[in-house]
Amino acid sequence: MTESNRTKTARLPDRASSRSSHKLRGDYSRIRADYTVDQEFGRYTEAEHDRWRRLYRRQAALVPRYAPPEFARSLERLDVAGGIPDFARVNALLAKATGFAVVAVPGLVPDEVFFDHLANRRFPVSRWIREESELDYLVEPDIFHDFFGHVPLLALPVFADYMVEYGKAGPGAAKADAVGLLSRLYWYTIEFGLVRSTEGMRAYGAGLLSSKGELVYAVESAAPNRIDFDLERVLGTDYRIDDYQQTYFIVDGFDQLFAETRKPFAPIYARLRGKAPHPPSAVLPGDTVIHRGDHD
Repeated sequence: MTESNRTKTARLPDRASSRSSHKLRGDYSRIRADYTVDQEFGRYTEAEHDRWRRLYRRQAALVPRYAPPEFARSLERLDVAGGIPDFARVNALLAKATGFAVVAVPGLVPDEVFFDHLANRRFPVSRWIREESELDYLVEPDIFHDFFGHVPLLALPVFADYMVEYGKAGPGAAKADAVGLLSRLYWYTIEFGLVRSTEGMRAYGAGLLSSKGELVYAVESAAPNRIDFDLERVLGTDYRIDDYQQTYFIVDGFDQLFAETRKPFAPIYARLRGKAPHPPSAVLPGDTVIHRGDHD
């Protein structure tokens, strides 16, 4: 497998259980009812802070070329280059910007818990950091993926509102037995989305922004498809959890994401029920194809 820093991160049953055979990492013995724990910031070692600093430098060097300007500005304001961030300090900044807060969790959490956190402007972040041997490949989200990849855009009001609407959509998906479909929206936007920005094509998905290899691949490689975002198309498309994506969906801006999540999902779930998903590499007749990949 190529280096991908793959982090199985959607925190939904489709990701956390049915497609993952490893035992969940993290200490769940002291969780609260909402799966949160104390961050215990003072327990991080100097070696762990150093590991954060090296990961941060590696990814931050790619941000000007591959991330949207909004992400770069928010990352700079958060000021977390010096070591693992203290959630209490960060939350004071987020509260003023969008009312969001970061909450510490031991690792992956059940779908209903994750939906509830998002709907109430809380973003769960795993409190542990990967080992030295895991710098380039990780099978479960750690604090670097969760924080570096996700948190900067939580300071952007329209993106924060999108996350809230996604969380609110969770109970409806569960009632319709469609959480697996909704997880595809999370995957192809929040984890692996591309956006047209004032600087050109950029990546805003956390799975890309926290990955040394796939960030460059998603924006520049001739291998994957790049297709304009369509909500039903995304909900009906399978994804890869063990390698780089074969298709990326592009939005015109974060306002488009927010508008899409305000649409009724139930009719789409009904149309997709019982249908086999589109393969990750598929290009369909109705697609607006920006680049057709050679999948080499």
